[in-house]
Amino acid sequence: MKSKTCLVKPGMAIRRQKLVKYLSSLILEGHSGKPFRVGIDGIDASGKTRLSNELADELKCSGRQTIRASVDGFHNPKELRYRRGRTSPEGYFHDSFDNQAIVNNILAPLGPKGALKIKTAIFDFRTDAVVDAPIITAKADTILIMEGVFLFRPELVDYWDLKIFLDVDFATSISRAVKRDQYCLGDEESIRKMYEERYIPGQMLYFSTSNPKERADIIIDNNDFQKPGLVLLSSKRL
Repeated sequence: MKSKTCLVKPGMAIRRQKLVKYLSSLILEGHSGKPFRVGIDGIDASGKTRLSNELADELKCSGRQTIRASVDGFHNPKELRYRRGRTSPEGYFHDSFDNQAIVNNILAPLGPKGALKIKTAIFDFRTDAVVDAPIITAKADTILIMEGVFLFRPELVDYWDLKIFLDVDFATSISRAVKRDQYCLGDEESIRKMYEERYIPGQMLYFSTSNPKERADIIIDNNDFQKPGLVLLSSKRL
């Protein structure tokens, strides 16, 4: 299949363009014969969705099948997510997502000897209901770009072929959340309360138990969307 010509998105800074193209080249180089699973992790509002969409768009230009997924499609039901309390950081880390479903529906099917039949979502947390997502038949050399919090926890970490962590400080996370999360969390005071009591302590629990930065192959400083910078590129060769 011939490669398509990728068009630069208006307003996308040159530095960001270069990073996306660089990450794309790392993924594409020498991996045309098997599925490749990329996990993009980071704290809340670190820019995971934005980078994942940009990277997926760039990769599609190569002609390779590229599948986008998010941990948001694998939430547990509300009664399980909040069984320890609405603001519980332990509940956020331990109860938010169905990790075994992520393995069964995406990561294992795209692994060695996998059947290549996947689902990118099984639950809609907005309606608190199971979703009947279609089964996607992946190609033998498909690329998966999946983003979300807690992706490098012990239950999932060994399934990724490339682990990218977006490093953002908590103050930046809250500042972005105040602008982004009003539709689901309410006014600024409510958002700050949830982040200070649930999300940030939940992330600190994740850091202390799972060491995501130490497990990452690539760390990107994403405090400035327009000027992301590589902090770590591991010696691992893709």
